[in-house]
Amino acid sequence: MNTTPRARRAVLSAAVSASVLAAAGVPMTAFSQSKIKVAAVYTVPVEQQWVSRIHKALNAARDRGAIDYEFSESVANADYERVMRQFAEKGAQFIVGESFAVEAAARKVAKDYPKISFLMGSSGKPQAPNFSVFDNYIQEPAYLTGMIAGGMTKTGKIGMVGGFPIPEVNRLMNAFMAGAKEVNPKVEFMVTFINSWFDPPKAKEAAFAMIDKGADVMYAERFGVSDAAKERGKLAIGNVIDTQDKYPETVVASALWNMEPTIERALEAVKGGKFKSEDYGQFSMMKFKGSALSPLGTFESKIPADLVKKVREREKAIYDGKFTVKVDDNQPKPNAK
Repeated sequence: MNTTPRARRAVLSAAVSASVLAAAGVPMTAFSQSKIKVAAVYTVPVEQQWVSRIHKALNAARDRGAIDYEFSESVANADYERVMRQFAEKGAQFIVGESFAVEAAARKVAKDYPKISFLMGSSGKPQAPNFSVFDNYIQEPAYLTGMIAGGMTKTGKIGMVGGFPIPEVNRLMNAFMAGAKEVNPKVEFMVTFINSWFDPPKAKEAAFAMIDKGADVMYAERFGVSDAAKERGKLAIGNVIDTQDKYPETVVASALWNMEPTIERALEAVKGGKFKSEDYGQFSMMKFKGSALSPLGTFESKIPADLVKKVREREKAIYDGKFTVKVDDNQPKPNAK
């Protein structure tokens, strides 16, 4: 197991019965009468936006007594396969995580333990019989936050700081940019990727550079961006989680990702012995309550009423199925002069 301090403090499961079943040899139907033993393997700290949503959903299931849950965080890519196998050997029935940088290793483990159910964040396809995938298809609320940003900028320049230019990030940035352009066709964008999933100081410096060039609204795809906006008296748009309580005068709104619908459906399938390889991506969309525009909170009265009206109308059209936000996984291109 990962031996970092974070990993050592990461075991959260309730007491496990001494009669733990060997997962590789017990049919899934046998799990339906008891708590599901769940393990998660994370390559970043659980505080990181993306992973925090998976962690939150699994903690909710644990708190209501549906599962036993333990996890390991900050696992190095080189250790990912080893940690997955350790959980499998300990009797985990359901293993969750993000396998983007370790696809081959994760899929290899799943193949070696066909009786265990795997649900992994992945850009790839499901792998029969037991490897399902999910993704953060929250481009719809990202579009709505873009509309807000386009209407709130006074300089007409928006700064965007992302982790890596992978489809999961690109699609949200592109949707945000499309939303901003609907409200303000002349808006300009600065785009930077810091090539890290968790480096707040680096993200902060990238944001400072954009603010120095005139950006007055920042798209905070990474932690650190909102800190820069706060220090310089600029606005920020959040991603995946709502941080307005920490930045009440800075974060205008956020595109929220709710993993509960995905986790609940997967757990139901595991418990019923019906888990199979499939794509759970759709359950991150607004119609399944897998994503949403955050409450406007402290900015409720600060956003122009006509802009709020436009956003709410577009939000309703999305829920009603009358407006579709395009999924564009291509790397977003800056257009600021």
